[in-house]
Amino acid sequence: MKMLVTGGTGFLGQKLAFRLKNMGYEVTATGRNKTIGKVLEQNGIEFVHCPLEDRERVLKVCKDKDYIFHSGALSSPWGKYEDFYNANVLGTKHIIEGSQKYGIKRLIHVSTPSIYFYYDERQNVVENAKLPDTFVNHYATTKYMAEQAIDQAFAHGLPVITIRPRALFGPGDNAILPRLIKVCEKGALPRIGTENVLVDITYVENVVDALLLCMHSPKHTLGQKYNITNDERINLYEVIENVMKRLDKEVRYKKISYKTAFTLAAILEGISKTILFGKEPILTKYTVSVLSKSQTLSIDKAKEELGYAPKVSIEEGITKFVDWWKIQ
Repeated sequence: MKMLVTGGTGFLGQKLAFRLKNMGYEVTATGRNKTIGKVLEQNGIEFVHCPLEDRERVLKVCKDKDYIFHSGALSSPWGKYEDFYNANVLGTKHIIEGSQKYGIKRLIHVSTPSIYFYYDERQNVVENAKLPDTFVNHYATTKYMAEQAIDQAFAHGLPVITIRPRALFGPGDNAILPRLIKVCEKGALPRIGTENVLVDITYVENVVDALLLCMHSPKHTLGQKYNITNDERINLYEVIENVMKRLDKEVRYKKISYKTAFTLAAILEGISKTILFGKEPILTKYTVSVLSKSQTLSIDKAKEELGYAPKVSIEEGITKFVDWWKIQ
């Protein structure tokens, strides 16, 4: 069978493409990073340089595929709305059009639990929880719009499933843990508000497992959305301290109240928008929320309907990440 993985040069997309290839499938991966694309090609994966907003290229690459895994997106806490819209909304609509045109068996869409959060405490959030009236950033806004497009496609007969994986980490991660490590190395890490900040993080290969389960899940799972985590609520600062200890480095904290941090972030965002021509500020309101508010998800639905069960624990995952990080 022929598989298409969008975002194939991204963290999750690479892992998925390699797993599918190792399972014996014929895999095509799209993405923007030509360097990583060459690595994919060296491992027997067809790579197509294809920005998601390029409708004609997207339609062409969808042809003759059996399954499409749509993990491609612009993921960042900061940036221009137009860029997020083009990648996340237009890109998804193009994938939907290609899926409909060529009659794929299933479109498996990767969304985000960022749509749940709005600067507050939320624990054990279920998939149909009330969403905020305004989303935290352009990324969350446009990913929700992409979900709406997916829902419309399902209503018109397209077989789709959506997963919402939380905070991916593991070897190859260039976002969550690496950013925290670099902050700790440069100076003190802000410790905002309470010290008991519970979060979900998810080992990347567990997310790949969830995506593969979506290929052959029961018919009643079509059109559904599923939270995906490691199902281990954990203190954010314990994770950071665990990682830094394994790297033989000390974590220094700078305590700051939530009100002060949020106000500072709001000021910095305003300066960035008005004076710095949109340059990402060193602190955003979203980052303040992530570092200070407990945010956890329920994955009961994924366990019951998909048969999902995380195989690699957070502790095992951190070990694998640190071993990889040390040789970079």
